[in-house]
Amino acid sequence: MTASKTASRRASKDRYHHGDLKMALLRAAEAELAENGIESFSLRAVAKRAGVSHGAPAHHFKDAKGLLTALAASGFRRLVEAQESRQAEAGSDAHAQQIAAGLGYIDFALENPALFRLMFTSEKPDRNVAELGEASIAAYEKLMSGVRSVVGENPPDDPGAMKLIMASWATAHGLADLIVSGRAERPLNFSNLSKKERDALLSEMMGRQLLS
Repeated sequence: MTASKTASRRASKDRYHHGDLKMALLRAAEAELAENGIESFSLRAVAKRAGVSHGAPAHHFKDAKGLLTALAASGFRRLVEAQESRQAEAGSDAHAQQIAAGLGYIDFALENPALFRLMFTSEKPDRNVAELGEASIAAYEKLMSGVRSVVGENPPDDPGAMKLIMASWATAHGLADLIVSGRAERPLNFSNLSKKERDALLSEMMGRQLLS
């Protein structure tokens, strides 16, 4: 190895602190996933994109599955943040808050389609890892809390509330998936709607489900 290559690798190692490197690798992994897809995803490609040594991702995540698992966990945390961001701008009543959470769900999917698919449809993440389990449960608890506020009952103790949880989830997730995949374009003409018009249409559909 030449002196220049040695110096370059040393500079790459010194560029990040421990926590910064982990976050840099997660950002690089998400960019790699979005640009090249899950099938060609590799630690080597992520390391190259992050500008670090080939062994750096393995040090933090062990293998590609570990990195994708951590990325999916991060996605669930960001999903909740997107929902809370919408709720902060909405009315305080339970129905408005639940609709806002649904809009945040769709926002997240539209802004992060590859990550959204990784979280919900890919077999690559290890669903038995505690970090991913805790993050996905927190997202589910967010949904449960919203329905609890709407119906005034604790969902696990009320079959009707549990049905509403599944209906709320199915509506938000189904809309998100259809829009991301482009299959909602023809019937709803989303690309020609302003953000305000899109939000009004989605809110109407999710609101109907809450009142049914």
